[in-house]
Amino acid sequence: MRPTVRATLGGLALILAVPAPAAADGSVVGGKPVRPSQSPWAVALASHQRFGNKRSGQFCGGVLVGHATVVTAAHCLGREVLGLPWREVKDLKVVVGRNNLSGKGGQEVKVAKVWTSPSYNTWTNEDDMAVITLEKRVPNQPISIARPNDSAYAAGSVATVYGWGDMTGDGSYASRLRSARVNVLGDTVCARAYPGSADGTFKAASMLCAGEPKGGRDACQGDSGGPLVVQGRLVGLVSWGTGCGRAGSPGVYTRASALLPAVLAHGAG
Repeated sequence: MRPTVRATLGGLALILAVPAPAAADGSVVGGKPVRPSQSPWAVALASHQRFGNKRSGQFCGGVLVGHATVVTAAHCLGREVLGLPWREVKDLKVVVGRNNLSGKGGQEVKVAKVWTSPSYNTWTNEDDMAVITLEKRVPNQPISIARPNDSAYAAGSVATVYGWGDMTGDGSYASRLRSARVNVLGDTVCARAYPGSADGTFKAASMLCAGEPKGGRDACQGDSGGPLVVQGRLVGLVSWGTGCGRAGSPGVYTRASALLPAVLAHGAG
């Protein structure tokens, strides 16, 4: 996540200085490094062609929910972020098991198929979700998606957000996966923060928000599509918001339970 400018650059986009100019999305502000063994389901979306070789060409995050199925934000796979249709990105891959994006660990797996929500709204940011089918199965452990009535979505739940994006809000991108603790906030709090503006509109059916009252810990640019986890279950995907770690401007996440029908219909297990 995400600059103050709205979702005309994919909700959380900024321009990176790379060989092939393109908009790349929004590591974790106020976070700390984590080991791959702690989060084997956290993956990176990458394209060397579009974003260069530094940091493995990472531009967004994703979450392994099956051995060949990844969920991410729809805007990560849009023209606003990639600069062209995803089908024309010949080296679009998912980086699995590589904690340090400047290294060679893990593997880069080709994308076989992409489904993006046909109801994704670039103005409100509603239904910001996509399902990626990998070309082959990977051994890494997937994470379970919290069901609609799971207590993990309750206001006050302690959550953890993961990513390789901007660590400070000023363009200092991480090479190692980082995480930060945030609190799930009530829908009324989220609706007051985002009642409808150029930044977006909070829609409880497909969104939840999380943060700290005084700010300081949040997702940021480069984290889009990455996981928000409560008690070992996926509750959200980094989607949008105003700034990074600002008081009164919590991070907004795609509600993971809204992904379940799409994963069942389009996932590969």
